[in-house]
Amino acid sequence: MRNRWLRNRGLRASVMCNQTLHIGESVERVKSMEYGSIEREIHVDASPEVVFEVVSRPEHISQWWTDDADIEATPGAVGELVWGDRAQVAPITVVDADPPRLFSFRWCYPEGKVDDSANSLLVTFELTPSGTGTRIRLTETGFREMGWEAAKLAEQYREHVVGWDTFVPRLGEYLARLVSTP
Repeated sequence: MRNRWLRNRGLRASVMCNQTLHIGESVERVKSMEYGSIEREIHVDASPEVVFEVVSRPEHISQWWTDDADIEATPGAVGELVWGDRAQVAPITVVDADPPRLFSFRWCYPEGKVDDSANSLLVTFELTPSGTGTRIRLTETGFREMGWEAAKLAEQYREHVVGWDTFVPRLGEYLARLVSTP
């Protein structure tokens, strides 16, 4: 297991990202596990109620992840995540919203259009009280089910790993700023 600690100087939050590396396993077992899911976990000094708002409301999402967002934290609600001047728009569908413990949505639909019959990626934020803060566990699944050719699957998976390695720490930093503001 590899742990990366990011300590924000002058802020009260520490962020930990975990990535499990399977070393010494048979090649077949590792191949069968490749591209299955991405998991990241951080601890923040904010209540689960605050964290739920930050991962589910557009005004907060646009502070740590996207440039803009239009989403309602209601199961079945359809919205969008926007980067740049609408250079990239990703439709999303809320799957579960159980304040203050769980928020999940589907995205990365084929052809960029919401289609319940099509494969898509599922992102889940599990929020667990931990000490005076919250443990945030992000999981993204569905890569193998997308039907991508091997090269595209590997590329998309790597892009999402890099993305979450960037944005999960930003989520922690944003929460630290938010709760330290009087």
